[in-house]
Parts: sequence; C-alpha cells; structure tokens
Amino acid sequence: MTTLLVALAGALIAGGTLTLVLGLLARPAPPARPRRSSTRRTRVSPRTRMLLGIGLAVGAVVAVSTGWVIAVAIVPLALAGIPVLLAAPPAQREVARLEAMEEWVRTVAGTLGAGVGLEQALLRSLRSTPEPIKPEVTRLTARLRARWATEDALRAFADDLDDPTGDLIAANLALGARRRGGGLTTVLAALAESVGQDVRARREIESDRAKPRANARLITGITLAVLAFLALSGDYIAPYGSPVGQVLLGLFLALYAGMLIWLHTMAQAKAMPRFIGATVREGAT
Repeated sequence: MTTLLVALAGALIAGGTLTLVLGLLARPAPPARPRRSSTRRTRVSPRTRMLLGIGLAVGAVVAVSTGWVIAVAIVPLALAGIPVLLAAPPAQREVARLEAMEEWVRTVAGTLGAGVGLEQALLRSLRSTPEPIKPEVTRLTARLRARWATEDALRAFADDLDDPTGDLIAANLALGARRRGGGLTTVLAALAESVGQDVRARREIESDRAKPRANARLITGITLAVLAFLALSGDYIAPYGSPVGQVLLGLFLALYAGMLIWLHTMAQAKAMPRFIGATVREGAT
C-alpha cells in the first residue's frame, strides 16, 4: 500500500512539474505571426524524446533496485529538462541575421550610389548576400525576375525575413520603389548604421544575460554532484527513503526546477511586433 502511495505521489509531482514547465516555456501566438506559432508550441525534439525514454528506463531500474519509486519521475525529468533550462537561447542566430541584414543593406545602398536602378541593385546584391539571409534574398530576386510588382515582392520579402528589422528595411525599399527619388541611398546608409547599433546593443545584452546562466549551470552542477556523493556515501539521505520523505524530496526538487524555469523565462527576449507584410494584414483583419 505504501509503495502504491509513493508511486501515485511521484506521478502527481512529475505531472505537476511537467505542466509547470510547459506552461512557463510555451509562448502564446503573437497576432502578427499566426502561421508559424501553431507548430512551434507542440514540437518535441527527437533528442528530448530519447532523453525521456532513457531517463524512464534508468528511473525504473533505480526504483526496482533501491525502492526509491520517485526516481521514475525525477530521472527522466532531470535528463530532459535540465539541458533545456540551462541552454543558451537562440540569440546568436538572431544577431547573425541582423548583421547579415546590415551588410546587405550597405551593399544595396552602394550599388544604388553607382547610378543603378532599385530593381537592378536588388538583383545584383544576390551575389554578395551573407548566408544567414541568402534564401530570403534569393526568393526576392526570383520574384522580381518573375515580373512581380516591386512593392509586392518587398512585402513578401518582409514575410520571409519575419523580423521587425526586416520590416523596416522592406518598408524603406518599398517607399523608394514608389517615389523613385534620389535620396534612397542616404536613407539606406543611415538604416544600415541603425541596424549596426542594434547589433552591438544586442551583443552587449546577450553578454550580460550569459552571466546568470553560467552561474546557474555551476550551481546546478555542484548540487547534482553533492546529491550523488551523499547518495553513495552514508546515511545522510536515508530519511528521504520513506514514503513521506520521497514526497518531500520531490517537492524540494520541483521548487528548484521552478527557480530554473523562472531564470530561463527571464532570460528570454520578447519579440518585437511586426508592421508590414501579408501576415500582418491577415492578423489585423
């Protein structure tokens, strides 16, 4: 009977912790990006599924051999959850894309300064486009070669980039395509300088955010090492072997996981809203 109670308590703790993780890490779909958010929330990577399976098997072995039934819940959640909570967010990719946008805008501005038309400058920019945004620029040039209207092609380009900075670039290019003035080169040069300042600011922010993440990794590593040492040497954790002790241990570990989730959530940057493109028009209607 006591074993059944411990197993039930462990299952409840595991379910509650998993629900807390999913609830805090899930991001609601922003209204301007309805197409991409529906699949992102429910996707579980093969690596996570593999870690959950390995952890479940290891936890079952530990539970059978030692009587610590709560290991069935703790081990898979620890193996799958700790790497996710302590991993760095994908900010480096975003910064690399911003740098690529800056370089591409400078290229287009330089080509326009040589007396070339806007459409020809966009087509020629493909040769020197940085890799992070080359697929998007390739689609833009393909639409221009297919005789799309320049403004429509630039709106689709903004949707491909799916970034507020990309919206700003596309909006300035679309305005230049509509008015056909001679000041577009100056506007694009100033825009590239602004994007460069944004890149530098984001790098400084990510550098500051990396410090608490490194501290959290260090503290978690020390905690796990101490727990493993105490579990293998002496009777320090023997009181936690009782049914009530296992429930308390699960609660303590759930609180620690909650702190890691809180830290992970604070380190996530909020996406800026977009203002141009077909998806924005659909979200507004």
